[in-house]
Amino acid sequence: MGKFQRPVKIRDSQALAPPGRILRLKSNSGGASSRGPVIFAGFCLPSGLEPLIILPGSQKNVNSGFTSMKVHLTTLHVGRGTSTMIEPGSGRKPVSALPIRRSDWRQRVMRLLLAIFLVMPVFGARAGVVFTTIYSFTNGNDGPTYPLTALVQGSDGYLYGTTSGGFGTVFQISTNGVLTILYAFNGGNDGAGSSGLVQGSDGDFYGTTSDGGTNNVGTVFQLSTNGGLTSWHSFTGIDGEYPSAALVQGSDGDFYGTTSGGGVHANQFGQGGTVFQINTNRVFASLYSFTGGDDGYDPSGLVPGSDHSFYGTTTYGGSHTNQFGGTYGTVFKISTNGQLTTLYAFGTVTNANGEPLDGANPQGGLVQGSDGDFYGTTSAGGTNNVGTVFQLSTNGGLTSLHSFTGIDGEQPSAALVQGSDGNFYGTTFGGGTNQDGAVFKISTNGQFTTLYAFGTVTNANGEPLDGANPQGGLVQGSDGSFYGTTTYGGVGGGTVFRLTIVPEFQAVTLTNSTLSLTWSTEAGGVYQLQYNSDLSSTNWINLNGPAKATGATLSTTDSLTNGPQRFYRLALSP
Repeated sequence: MGKFQRPVKIRDSQALAPPGRILRLKSNSGGASSRGPVIFAGFCLPSGLEPLIILPGSQKNVNSGFTSMKVHLTTLHVGRGTSTMIEPGSGRKPVSALPIRRSDWRQRVMRLLLAIFLVMPVFGARAGVVFTTIYSFTNGNDGPTYPLTALVQGSDGYLYGTTSGGFGTVFQISTNGVLTILYAFNGGNDGAGSSGLVQGSDGDFYGTTSDGGTNNVGTVFQLSTNGGLTSWHSFTGIDGEYPSAALVQGSDGDFYGTTSGGGVHANQFGQGGTVFQINTNRVFASLYSFTGGDDGYDPSGLVPGSDHSFYGTTTYGGSHTNQFGGTYGTVFKISTNGQLTTLYAFGTVTNANGEPLDGANPQGGLVQGSDGDFYGTTSAGGTNNVGTVFQLSTNGGLTSLHSFTGIDGEQPSAALVQGSDGNFYGTTFGGGTNQDGAVFKISTNGQFTTLYAFGTVTNANGEPLDGANPQGGLVQGSDGSFYGTTTYGGVGGGTVFRLTIVPEFQAVTLTNSTLSLTWSTEAGGVYQLQYNSDLSSTNWINLNGPAKATGATLSTTDSLTNGPQRFYRLALSP
């Protein structure tokens, strides 16, 4: 399991602090280390103490040499069948404490201790998540900067992405932050400004560039995992120009994509765009050219539906306009033979001033949920005109799930991803408590949580070391964590980050001499429960072996006697 960081010892005088007291905890290890197992949570079984919940939250700055966290203490009432909401510090989401049942084992009660222990060069902690910057782009030997798109995890476990600075690059990065540039575009016939990747069924990666090529309006390319690039198609303008979204591979093996401009109906104002198909023999076909009218224009990326059609959004156009002639965008469906159906036009639902309450100007694509409906975001509109999250049925019925407020994020510009827990996860380009963007999750019934606000970790000049302004979405890795990029911030020009959902003990029951423990998990994560009889000791003992989560929870039991108290902690393997 690797080397653990020594946990922080809580003295009894601290444990009995009144509600609301803030303690400052420092780790005993010095400086940064490579990523080992992350110790998320622990609790102990003493006698005669009221149970406590400790909610961790990171400080704004990074203090070199140790990790510093603010910890909020709140005393709970314990009784049979009771459940308590813990009041966290300002701006934090309440955490539900599950019932803690008494038993006949000397009538002992629980004291729960929930804390995060992690030593990384740059990281932030929130109640419920651990955020880690695993790479910061510079203007040095890692080439150009400013990643704009989501990462994709390859079949080899590595993450792959693109940067847009200069002529752009394609890179590979491991989950512990080792980055390799696979290809650097030169702005010629090979293209410039890559727009995202998809791994094909043959193991190679496929993508588009928004510029360059024979006509300097973009290309389609193939890239092997060792960096060999083959240009498949150079756009002409009539067949589309300036593709700005990743490709998708259909069930027929062909690749499908969009261009933000061009096509046979494009006008001098750039109102156009296309949907195209290209097969593995590099035969290209333009399936549809947007007119700029009710069908919209400037399409985002496609997503394959379970009906083998493709679904997408347009940022502009549609049947509704504002008083200045501005348009709000659409959601569409298109078949593999090019038959397009507009499913929804934003601006259908407005307030008394004619402002679109249902959202406006979607910049990201859609994702089909496990319930068969489609989910997406708009970059504007909604109650506060800073964007929305919506749900759309396959027959075009739209439900607004959330209107951003600004403090919880604004201007989302990427597609959502559905996590293994059934919730949807996404990013906002702006807003959040530091106005540098945010990561959020939302359930299918609209329960919304801001998970992380960029700009939480800064240098002496107030510049965001943890990144700023993510334009790409997230990908959930095989380890259960979420990975993404920010376009700005870090030490140069953008970052790659990891966000791990902290496991929470959901049920802790003691019956006779058997302790049962259940905690939340992310599918793919490997968890190890450990115990110790003395927090000052580093001799933590594994309870059973490591367990790989396949669902939302894991459980185990421990046989107890009238021996000394025990402390428990969870570790997540890297």
